[in-house]
Amino acid sequence: MTTVNITREILHRQIRDRRASGFQRSFHVTDPFIKRLGLEAELQGHTGCVNCLEWNEQGDLLASGSDDQHAIIWDPFRHKKLTTMHTGHAANIFSVKFLPHTGDRILVTGAADTKVHVHDLTVKETIHMFSDHTNRVKRIATAPMWPNTFWSAAEDGIIRQYDLRENSKHSEVLIDLTEFCGQLAEAKCLAVNPRDNNYLAVGANGPFVRLYDIRMIHNYRKSLSQNTSAAVHTFCDRQKPIPDGAGQYYVAGHLPVKLRDYNNRLRVLVATYVTFSPDGTELLVNMGGEQVYLFDLTFKQRPYTFVLPKMCQSSTADVQNGKTTNGVSNGIHLTPSHIRFTESKTQSSFTELPPHLEKIKQQANNAFARQQWTQAIQLYSLGIHEARGNAMLYGNRAAAYMKRKWDGDHYDALRDCVKALALNPGHLKAHFRLARCLFELKYVAEALECLDDFKGKFPEQAHSSACDALDKDIKAALYSKSDSEDKKGNSSIRFQSFSRKESIPEDEVVLRERSFDYKHRYCGHCNTTTDIKEANFFGSKGQYIVSGSDDGSFFIWEKETTNLVRILQGDESIVNCLQPHPSYCFLATSGIDPVVRLWNPRPEMVTMGEWLRTWRELLRQISGE
Repeated sequence: MTTVNITREILHRQIRDRRASGFQRSFHVTDPFIKRLGLEAELQGHTGCVNCLEWNEQGDLLASGSDDQHAIIWDPFRHKKLTTMHTGHAANIFSVKFLPHTGDRILVTGAADTKVHVHDLTVKETIHMFSDHTNRVKRIATAPMWPNTFWSAAEDGIIRQYDLRENSKHSEVLIDLTEFCGQLAEAKCLAVNPRDNNYLAVGANGPFVRLYDIRMIHNYRKSLSQNTSAAVHTFCDRQKPIPDGAGQYYVAGHLPVKLRDYNNRLRVLVATYVTFSPDGTELLVNMGGEQVYLFDLTFKQRPYTFVLPKMCQSSTADVQNGKTTNGVSNGIHLTPSHIRFTESKTQSSFTELPPHLEKIKQQANNAFARQQWTQAIQLYSLGIHEARGNAMLYGNRAAAYMKRKWDGDHYDALRDCVKALALNPGHLKAHFRLARCLFELKYVAEALECLDDFKGKFPEQAHSSACDALDKDIKAALYSKSDSEDKKGNSSIRFQSFSRKESIPEDEVVLRERSFDYKHRYCGHCNTTTDIKEANFFGSKGQYIVSGSDDGSFFIWEKETTNLVRILQGDESIVNCLQPHPSYCFLATSGIDPVVRLWNPRPEMVTMGEWLRTWRELLRQISGE
């Protein structure tokens, strides 16, 4: 983690009172606190699974919703129930939200009975009931700057917007996913960007996460309504439901290709939770059936697919460190005949590692030799975090990913190979591993092209046993391809596997083709049993990532290194909900058990010897005075 001068910060806090809150928020989640995180209390009051939790803005109230159709407002610091009310729902509650700027008086709930209810907590009454959805309501979202407005996502595939000033009985359809994905589309989660409330993230069944500009959608529809009376439309006229530029898609680059394989294994991909980082620049997604992904909304990058439409061909000079400079693609560009990383065969400038990083690299190499792939990956990641210009660390981590072979590992290895080659085009092992990764990811023709390029660049390796074995595997796979698969070459391979019985509109296909790739991936947890499992940022700057798991544990990772730092037992069965306190190192969790659990740093363990030494030193100082 980043080193800070805590003494200077404490001094400034004492001198300048106005910095006290900033100090509290900056240091409320630190590495020592994470290491000491433990169970403080269990809040008992529900009689069913607790499916949702929500802090108020100040952090002095916690709301929970349950299968028992009740909502409870807690005082989390005194571990007391303040308010218990039946919400009027006839089925499980999946979402609770305090409506902003209402003095924590108004609570919104969504449930499996397809209803959205608005409650006045002061009188414990339901004051509005909305019945517009036709399937289970999974999430409610609010916006800090829109006090009378909120949104809902439901399994009818529709995102609805509610404005209590205009209509207390009906809502407006903001986005209808069935228009893009067919009647099987189900909206599972949504979130509003805390820094720019015009942006709404939506998760659904399937690997794609969608980001919409609410303002653009409203302005577009307003202009359509104004033009309707002044224009004559024919029967064949079709207006787009979402204007161009109002939607962006994000997807882990390997998932569209893997979808057919996942379907064959009856593995369902569904975004179970989406949330923005505290500064609004990152989007975190818990992908059911897969892993947790972090997307960078500022420095967007295209998936490393190596399959480009004809109009996207360009030179490798357009690519810098895996980022797009022309808005077209990412990684290495393919031309019809050759892959080219650079004209030169070698690069003499190797980054020297400082002693402490050299030690970490050696520890990682030793873990690799012991076949402890995950430990090796974590150690290489530590080194990369401090030395992003070292090609060898990327190349070695790629090798560890390829050995471990978890879902997504070959794609992460491919990304590391690309970075290693960008830093050192003469990196022999990275180039060969890249060809192997392409083959494992089913980019067979591209793998052959990459291997041929490798043989041309390193002729002394052209007839090595490893090279011959890969060449044999690739050609066997090419020959085994059916004619029907060969005919699909006109479209991007990434999206051949992603198809439905319903036809997908061309606009949707284009948005999927233009989707952006992830920045980081977090592994280890399991998310296959429930579709409400959360993942959240922990800390004022989102320094950590937390997620529940199907084994009753919850996981904590460092955001930047992606390393797993803690696993704690949070439920007898499944942990679904994790909601960090807005300004303390305080975490609320829930799941299948009918309780809410509170976690904070536990007191440090002090040995009797340390206590006696401290006591003697204190007595000496007193006697000396």
